Amino acid sequence: MSRNTRAIAAAGVALALGLTTAACGGSKSDDKKTDGASGGKSAYNLAITEVVNPSTAKGGTVNLWGAQDADFWDPARGYYAFVWNLNRLYTRKLVEYAATPGKAGLELKPDLAQAMPEISADKLNYTFKLRSGLKFDDGTPITSKDIKYGIERVWATDVISGGPVYLPAVLDPKGEYKGPYKDSDPNKLGLKSVTTPDDSTISFKLSKPSADFMYLLAMPGSGPVPQKRDTGAKYTTAPAASGPYMFKEGSIQPGKGAIFVRNPNWDPATDPIRKALPDQITFTVTTNAEDMDSRLIAGTVDADAGQTGVQAATRTKILQDPALKANADTPVTGFLRYAGLATSVAPLDNIECRKAIIYAADPTSIQAARGGPIAGGDIGTSMLPPNIAGSDPKYDPFNRLPGKPQVEEAKKALTACGKPTGFDVTIAVRNNKPAEVKSAEALQAALKPAGINAKIEQYDGAQQASITGSPDNVKAKGYGIIIGGWGADYPTGTGYMQPLSDSRFIPKNGNYNLAEIKDPSIDALFDQAQLETDPAKAAEIYSQINHKIMEGAYYLPFVVDKALNYRNPRLTNAYIHDAFGMLDFQALGVNDGK
Repeated sequence: MSRNTRAIAAAGVALALGLTTAACGGSKSDDKKTDGASGGKSAYNLAITEVVNPSTAKGGTVNLWGAQDADFWDPARGYYAFVWNLNRLYTRKLVEYAATPGKAGLELKPDLAQAMPEISADKLNYTFKLRSGLKFDDGTPITSKDIKYGIERVWATDVISGGPVYLPAVLDPKGEYKGPYKDSDPNKLGLKSVTTPDDSTISFKLSKPSADFMYLLAMPGSGPVPQKRDTGAKYTTAPAASGPYMFKEGSIQPGKGAIFVRNPNWDPATDPIRKALPDQITFTVTTNAEDMDSRLIAGTVDADAGQTGVQAATRTKILQDPALKANADTPVTGFLRYAGLATSVAPLDNIECRKAIIYAADPTSIQAARGGPIAGGDIGTSMLPPNIAGSDPKYDPFNRLPGKPQVEEAKKALTACGKPTGFDVTIAVRNNKPAEVKSAEALQAALKPAGINAKIEQYDGAQQASITGSPDNVKAKGYGIIIGGWGADYPTGTGYMQPLSDSRFIPKNGNYNLAEIKDPSIDALFDQAQLETDPAKAAEIYSQINHKIMEGAYYLPFVVDKALNYRNPRLTNAYIHDAFGMLDFQALGVNDGK
């Protein structure tokens, strides 16, 4: 995702297949865990492994700011990592990631469901029973039909595009269902592979075993949606809430932010995941990242919602001041930062021209543009991050680890692609991501000595889905190089690489296969991985996919992302959630009641 989760695949695959038993509830461990809490003390990187400033005190307001607005608040459409994180405030799912730091946070727990599902011996049928007393923010009961309807909306990409579309491949591989807006069923519940025999039971019949199915049910798009309140494309302006918070009426303002207030119909007795400490969470969008940093240090902003790292001047200030550094963390986020090389834009339809760009790029200058090895990350060599099984840190097909541009290799590739004197190309980059803009500038400078003349075109990052996410627009605008970043939608090789490289994941809008890879052998390997129940064998398949992506020169990896983020000392229950690589927003509280 330019977005969500990252994790360790081996344990995750076993869990998804029902090969391990997840404890129901989890409230005992969440209530905390004195051996994993800081006891009110803080230190640099402490939130990566411990709960900093643990507390059960309620009240006050958590103030989040961000340099980028949400793409969509509609759970089926939102795809930014921080939006998925915030979604935990207002959308519950059948299962949810545990609320705890470290690898334990990667475990799926029952949420709306009473317990983990009954799974048939052939791994094709999953049946859940819902908790009693579940309600939406307007007081209406949440039933199995609401969950089914919410899931069916994932099919309606013609109306609500932008979000992940994994479920159709598992529950409707022939494409027979057209989504609720075209559904001829009188109740608009025509997806035959999902049944609701009563209001508290929901069953899924898979077309074939899926090692990752449970992770799909933990995505925001698998949350309940009341059909009567669904307004299609406009639903993002006022989504229903099933969690402890709801949107304050009229507070969602594009380009400005949103305000979350308590949901009076949320019953904490039904929710083993969330503690709902603050009375309010504000999200404010700013175009001035330096001003946001100043407010963070001053304590008037509690955290950066994007969790993408402070700016260079602030980074230096934090690292040189022990008092500030004690409230900062630099976790490996699980994201890779990279450039997609669009095969639909000449001359990058030629593999040798794509190789020329990769060889000419200067790994060190791009790393420096992103914040250096501490706050930017390690030099990237391939398209599978190190926290996903199948990754090999020694795999470096373009010899990037030495950190030097390879101009002579680039010129050889240019000759091979019929452009011995170079060519012109356009780099597309989001205007509200300073590190991405600096990366584009570093790449532009590095390409010049090889004769590749790059023009940078900045665009509104909030419109990503319809700009660089639109293959037609990419071709029309001639965006040959697209700066991007990605974190796994769920913690397996499929959850990371499939949206980036499977030809079946190229929608008209909301596309993240930036290179527009259309390789049947890659598609077939993803299908093979979904049937593989042995994590080690699945990892081998993901390694093969990674090699094919790099051998095709479809992407230029920049860095394995790290981000130096500052957290206000007044925050309670602050920890980095491994599924998001950032603070777990739903867990936060404040110790001053303000």
